[in-house]
Amino acid sequence: MRREASLLLYNFMYGPTMAAACPMCTSFLDSLDGIAPHVMQRANLVVVAKSPIQRLRAHARERSWRHLRLLSSAGSTFNRDYFAENPDESQNPLLHVFARRGSTIHHFYTTELLFAPTEPGQHPRHIDPMWPLWNLFDMTPEGRGEGWYPKLSYER
Repeated sequence: MRREASLLLYNFMYGPTMAAACPMCTSFLDSLDGIAPHVMQRANLVVVAKSPIQRLRAHARERSWRHLRLLSSAGSTFNRDYFAENPDESQNPLLHVFARRGSTIHHFYTTELLFAPTEPGQHPRHIDPMWPLWNLFDMTPEGRGEGWYPKLSYER
């Protein structure tokens, strides 16, 4: 990896007290796992969640993720420091970009639209430009539809 490469860091909503991982984050990470080898040719890519690393790895095995680098922020203030955790310990899904310039690390970008008011009938679209699922649905006459969201599993 190039020394000056950027770091893309996704905050995965999967805290230690959550019964299950966030289905929306999981859907996004399902697609990100497939492109991770391509991304890592140009930038570093990691996924961080507050759950213990063993729990993250178990979820990754269930999803057949093979390419995502998973990190646990358990026992640190990282999530709170970078707005991925609220005072009530609920989680926020954010994508951060950090850049190394010489010996200094810069916080370059965060998907801030999560915190902006949404238009009536719209849902927050902070990571949507990177999410193939919504991009594909947006190309259909039906669009995203009403009330449908990804699930952790589907009936067959």
